[in-house]
Amino acid sequence: MEKVALITGASKGLGFETAYQLGVKGYTVIVAARTQQKSNETAEKLKSKGVHAVGMQLDVVNDNDVDSLSKSINEHFDKLDVLVNNAGVQLDFPGFMPGNSTETVSMDILKQTFEINYFAPIALTQKLLPLLKKSTAGRIVNVSSIMGSLALHADLNSPIYGIKLLAYNSSKTALNQFTLHLAEALKDSPIKANSAHPGWVKTDLGGEYAPMSIEDGVKTIVDLSTLDENGPTGAFIHLGESLPW
Repeated sequence: MEKVALITGASKGLGFETAYQLGVKGYTVIVAARTQQKSNETAEKLKSKGVHAVGMQLDVVNDNDVDSLSKSINEHFDKLDVLVNNAGVQLDFPGFMPGNSTETVSMDILKQTFEINYFAPIALTQKLLPLLKKSTAGRIVNVSSIMGSLALHADLNSPIYGIKLLAYNSSKTALNQFTLHLAEALKDSPIKANSAHPGWVKTDLGGEYAPMSIEDGVKTIVDLSTLDENGPTGAFIHLGESLPW
């Protein structure tokens, strides 16, 4: 029986590479982007690489898109095996250079960041849970960041201590809390929910100075998407290792 995976923000970067790598593993990948044209173009690129891909429109903050997507998945597949909540933004500063936005970040940036990075994954996950519960081994991966680690932000010796991006960092901290609560809510089901830190990756969001390739960056996401029944749930993972909350 085919396995079906939905990846948000799939038109480029980590989202596109995640879709490709899951597709190579035999998954049917639903690639979601903000317009139908962009999602269709993404699906065609993947098909040219031998991947079974379907494009579906999803602006993650548009309730109508969320409803339509859920209905389309139900009609075409009647289940969902993997949900990768990948779409996200970092609007505090360009790149991830040292700095502190706390005194200057606007309420608009804070609200927009939380709308996309936190509220949208919750709304989409809640909408798709009935389809995930039809899977024999549903997997939910919230693409988080080490920048959401409170423990590391409080550690003077940590590599991220000086990068205080209030909107982005706190949205990922909140997303991690969602992962923990979701895993607990689903503990009696076959579904596993985890947070993934891809690493600092050369994407539009990560910037040109990032040390990791996109191919390496998606390893954690793909691993958590394809966990067997003995894999973790409610964890914060980077390349197989647990990170401090």
